[in-house]
Amino acid sequence: MASSGLSQDQVFEVLKSPRRRYALYYLRREGGSAELSDLTEQVAAWENDTTPGELTTEQRKRVYISLYQTHLPKLDDADIVDYDEDSGEITLSRRARELDTYLGDVSRRELPWDRYYLALSLASIALVAGVWLEVYPFSTLSGLTATAIVLVVYGASALFQYLYYRHGAGRETPPELRRADSQ
Repeated sequence: MASSGLSQDQVFEVLKSPRRRYALYYLRREGGSAELSDLTEQVAAWENDTTPGELTTEQRKRVYISLYQTHLPKLDDADIVDYDEDSGEITLSRRARELDTYLGDVSRRELPWDRYYLALSLASIALVAGVWLEVYPFSTLSGLTATAIVLVVYGASALFQYLYYRHGAGRETPPELRRADSQ
């Protein structure tokens, strides 16, 4: 397809299948790429309201075949994903962002990590500069203490972010399933 935007008809055609919407949600949740086997397990689990470990072979197989033969090629033809049939690797393309308007809330509200780390960096620079220039109250700290504070804060932040994604963001269901569960 051309690099121009998708028409509304194309978008609706691509997104009319819940299985394709689940695949896109999963890919976003996983940072934009995934293996076909992992995608298959999670989509099948969502469709069958179970966990990947409790899926039957038949449930897994049914989703795998339709993703492999129909849904992923359709997303690939629309240039929404790059799908390598041989390796089973699926990657979101830049064009996938065009679907955000139609999908609505594709993931839970994210913490603004970029702003958080920018603020943390600026605070660290201020701390180090204050110690170096001997500005009160920073002048009461040694260079080693300032370094330890910066390392501990960054380490704690990284651990929190890891746990946030590992145990929080990675366990959610697609928005349309959450709405159905809450009714």
